[in-house]
Amino acid sequence: MLKGLAITPPVLGRISIGKVIEKNGKRLPEKDDQFTITSQVQGKDGWLLHPLNDELRQGKDDKLRSIPVRLLFNEPELNFRADYTLFDRQSGRPVCVGNGETCKRVTPDGMQSLPCPSPDSCPLAKGGACKPYGRLNVLIGDDDPLGSFVFRTTGFNSIRTLAARLHYFQAISGNRLACLPLELRLRGKSTRQSHGTPIFYVDLTVRGDIDMSEALQVANELDEQRQSAGFNQVALDEAAQRGFGNGAFEDSEEDAGAIVEEFYPAEESQFPTTNTTQRPAKASLTEKLEAQASRHTPSSD
Repeated sequence: MLKGLAITPPVLGRISIGKVIEKNGKRLPEKDDQFTITSQVQGKDGWLLHPLNDELRQGKDDKLRSIPVRLLFNEPELNFRADYTLFDRQSGRPVCVGNGETCKRVTPDGMQSLPCPSPDSCPLAKGGACKPYGRLNVLIGDDDPLGSFVFRTTGFNSIRTLAARLHYFQAISGNRLACLPLELRLRGKSTRQSHGTPIFYVDLTVRGDIDMSEALQVANELDEQRQSAGFNQVALDEAAQRGFGNGAFEDSEEDAGAIVEEFYPAEESQFPTTNTTQRPAKASLTEKLEAQASRHTPSSD
């Protein structure tokens, strides 16, 4: 296994509740009130739709607001990883990833483990540069038992709801989270900050055509079938844990540009956009860190 490279679940496609559009020469994220399932191939008009995107709709004009899924792992944190993440908006690379207590940060002296005060108290996070960032991997269909679709979000409501549901489902199923028949469901709410406009977030529930007791029975039966067939869920979770821990950052450089484009509007980002005049380059976050290090001598405890 290559050291320094996080080994993540194989991805067949993406799940989103929005898209990136071009407006006045800038690529901007646009929210939506339905799910979209795309492939990993991007064309001139955006990500190409996955065949499941239309297959899961009742009709071509129906909005996709629930997706039947299963999970890969029994451990909630393996299915859904959430961190505070700071991206360099010129290169698109993650610079600092933390959990509110500790973080891994790229510094002039290399990768370091440092205290993480959370975005509210971190000087590098000013201006909304550091956001909560979650990645959920789910299985759709039965064609590939290890090929997943990834849902990425910086929405606090989605992150909090998904984390709670995963831990609750693990508890009530007797650690059979990977065997439960579940579905992703889109929900809406209004807040004072949204000024009455609904905002949409992602929830995880048992499938709508069964109740909780039936879902638990299905999970027990599937778990027994898997064990009889020699399916080792414990070993799978352990392999995933080692893979995630093999690298400092989960997201690869080839994905970073698309992630920044989706979650950081062009007004905030220093990524080049189409049909714009050349502007003097601004200092990257890495360069700012180097300048900061040259001005301050690290204190000793």
